[in-house]
Amino acid sequence: MALPLRISPSLLACDFARLGEEVTRAEAAGADWLHVDVMDGHFVPNLTIGPPVVAAIHERATLPLDVHLMIEQPAEWAERYCAAGADLLSFHYEAAAGGFDAALKAFRGTGCKVGVAVNPPQGVEPLQPYLKDLDLVLVMSVHAGFGGQGFLPEVLDKVRQLRDWGFEGDIQMDGGISDATAPACIEAGANVLVAGTFLFRHDDMAQGIRSLRGIEDPVEEDETEEAEVEAAS
Repeated sequence: MALPLRISPSLLACDFARLGEEVTRAEAAGADWLHVDVMDGHFVPNLTIGPPVVAAIHERATLPLDVHLMIEQPAEWAERYCAAGADLLSFHYEAAAGGFDAALKAFRGTGCKVGVAVNPPQGVEPLQPYLKDLDLVLVMSVHAGFGGQGFLPEVLDKVRQLRDWGFEGDIQMDGGISDATAPACIEAGANVLVAGTFLFRHDDMAQGIRSLRGIEDPVEEDETEEAEVEAAS
């Protein structure tokens, strides 16, 4: 059974001065999830938001919150982010200093869906024994920590490897996702696309989301007539 294609706009790229309005805009545009990047300034060289802001987003949102923890000691924070309103929590396995098994147990104990994120330099091989315990694998297609980076096509082999192993959960791609890079991600086996800059800076976010889904907007009748006149002249 094919997994549904989900679009998860990354709030990291939104106007934080209008955060509530941006949440509403993304939902109205046809998003499936809302992607929330949490960075601690230690695991990655950037600092974003904490549980109080996630809780505020949760109060405004009607869609599931897809919370990506780019933090040290993630197991110590799992319960707090779940309580703040996360529906899905993803953490980086190399950040689990106390051991991956213990971290995974802590995350599963929250009741949230659980994902594990893989940075470009890391392989997916350490995850193979745990795939049955994961709801999602997040394959980073840029280096974690900053938005607006260019897509790294070599990471698509990780997606293919996961599907070849029989992983039936969600595979999420995050970083440099646009209408130009989405088709390759989907072809490789990814079914959740995180897009920040592409969507929040799009003139029409709904059109941007449709383009990620591979849906072409119909050509307006006057545009068709104009094209026919130009062709005939």
